[in-house]
Amino acid sequence: MRGSITRAGTAFALAATLALGAAACGGDDENTTGGTSAEGGGEGAKIALLLPETKTTRYEEQDKPGFEKRVAELCPDCEVLYSNANQDAARQQQQAEQAITNGAKAIVISAVDVQSAAAIVQRANQSNVPVIAYGRLIPDADISHYVSIDPFEVGKQQGEVLLDALKAKDAATGPIVMINGSPTDSNSAPYKRGAHSVLDAAGVRIAKEYDTPDWSPDTAQREMEQAITAVGENGFAGVYSANDGMAGGAIAAMKGAGIDPADRPTTGQDAELAGLQRILAGEQLMTVYQPLLQLSAAAAELAVPLAQGKQPPADLAKDRVDNGAKQVPSVLLPTIAITKDNIAETVIKDGFTKAEDLCTGKYADMCAEAGIQ
Repeated sequence: MRGSITRAGTAFALAATLALGAAACGGDDENTTGGTSAEGGGEGAKIALLLPETKTTRYEEQDKPGFEKRVAELCPDCEVLYSNANQDAARQQQQAEQAITNGAKAIVISAVDVQSAAAIVQRANQSNVPVIAYGRLIPDADISHYVSIDPFEVGKQQGEVLLDALKAKDAATGPIVMINGSPTDSNSAPYKRGAHSVLDAAGVRIAKEYDTPDWSPDTAQREMEQAITAVGENGFAGVYSANDGMAGGAIAAMKGAGIDPADRPTTGQDAELAGLQRILAGEQLMTVYQPLLQLSAAAAELAVPLAQGKQPPADLAKDRVDNGAKQVPSVLLPTIAITKDNIAETVIKDGFTKAEDLCTGKYADMCAEAGIQ
């Protein structure tokens, strides 16, 4: 079945990636010139990093710098050719073509439109340029590797935390408004299925449900405004939002309608700074922490040797995901549901977010209350 996952110790993939990363930077003092080591030494190569959009802050603030940092550690003479398509699939195809023309020997891509991205993969393969699908699986294409999380599990995590919050406010069956992600993102459908698997089983009623083009916070705000108009201010008990940006839009719509968002638990994803601050303030229920620094590092650990004409470490991509064309060697890392209670021990402890950035202004006292220093 397309998109199905064959696991080989996925629960331990994060630790394995970190261990491999440490090994790649340590061990032998001599640079490796062959074999399967991820250490690139002085063998320079160009690697294209193609990201999909800027409305979700993770790409510019986490994925890009994390990838560039790990490439520089593995291969100081390598060059990252970076482009962001700003939600334009045709532009991304042009960026991929330009990267190949400019000498890229490997491409890491988070596709704007996973269906049309198959053409990018075909073109790259014609030039013997391997393609790593990053974050979003490209179906029916001969991709080299896939680096991501389990989106179905993320949806379940969001649904479970939301269900617990609904039960706590004596609204175990909702109803709720669902604001799902972009239909062109391969992860959106499994996020939605994962959430529904929890909510439907518990009998939670769905008042209104939307699929949101481009993961747009502005569109999510309009959808939430439409939902409030349709069902009334008291016609919903909570909101399933697939990510933090759209949660921000939904919460803005509630505030605009005079609804206290603290009374309508709202989910999110990506552990964006603004989302974490809303969680501290009680306006957003939770977010999901994707280990973006480890994901981007894993992508670099695959891309560097591939760009140098080598094979990546055999034990890095332990999982297999069926994309309809092949069983794709994959790195799938676990995610963590974040609430006010575990911000300190997760995103702060990991260095994903700095306390001084989170705890500014009015959030300083909230951080102290949550044990964040």
